[in-house]
Amino acid sequence: MLGAIEAGGTKFVLAVGPSPDAITARHTIPTRDPATTLAEAAAWLGSHGPLTGLGIGSFGPVELDHASPEWGFITTTPKPGWAGTDVARHLARSLGGVPVGFDTDVNAAALAEHIARGGAEGGSLAYITIGTGIGGGLVLDGRPVHGMAHPEVGHIYPRRHPNDRDFAGTCPHHGDCLEGLASGPAVMARWGASLSELGADHAAHAIIADYVAQACHVLFASVAVEEVVIGGGVAQTPGLVERIAARARELDAGYLPGGARHRIIAPRLGTESGITGAMLLAQGAAAGA
Repeated sequence: MLGAIEAGGTKFVLAVGPSPDAITARHTIPTRDPATTLAEAAAWLGSHGPLTGLGIGSFGPVELDHASPEWGFITTTPKPGWAGTDVARHLARSLGGVPVGFDTDVNAAALAEHIARGGAEGGSLAYITIGTGIGGGLVLDGRPVHGMAHPEVGHIYPRRHPNDRDFAGTCPHHGDCLEGLASGPAVMARWGASLSELGADHAAHAIIADYVAQACHVLFASVAVEEVVIGGGVAQTPGLVERIAARARELDAGYLPGGARHRIIAPRLGTESGITGAMLLAQGAAAGA
């Protein structure tokens, strides 16, 4: 039996099952303080018998260097009380020493989407989630990308839209980075409503699509991914993914090699990408990968 956690800033989604495509039980708990949340997660997972592997896709930033004494920690998150929290090793101990696969929530989702499109060892894909924050995960040659840390696509600086010059941005660290301009709270701060609540002809749709399209163009141009998958609550706004794709084509202007083959799509797995990715991490941990 494998166990999985999609650890978000608002809720933890828990699941167990014999394989990533056979989840037999799931449960959702609110993200409260670390001690309460991790204890509740461990109790539910432990109630389903011994686990052969546990996968955790977590909000971040997180430490992914296995040589670091803080591997498996949530590090400098602005979420109150969670900075410096040991997640992976704490849960491993609580569940009898189960092997743990640990990554960002967006890298886990990217891995799941890569497998869902028939990927194995090769191929490349990026996953961007647009919600309370903006995160990005990368799979290159069939593997999630880890460098010094993990990708922070939400904190690149896009060019400002000509109709959006005066908004300072909501990111507490960078102001008008991508997250500070295009996340759910950034939309609400500007226009007093969510993107889906604004009329289809509202200027907000073109502005947000432009910023996210710039991020997609950066990914196509810098790491040559074949596909960008756009997930998260904001991305569920009708027509937004199509707007992003159209704007990205305009930004490319026919330059990039293979540009016509680049794809920007909604998740194949819908809202299941994150928890499926966590199950894949569990499978890898159980196999010693």
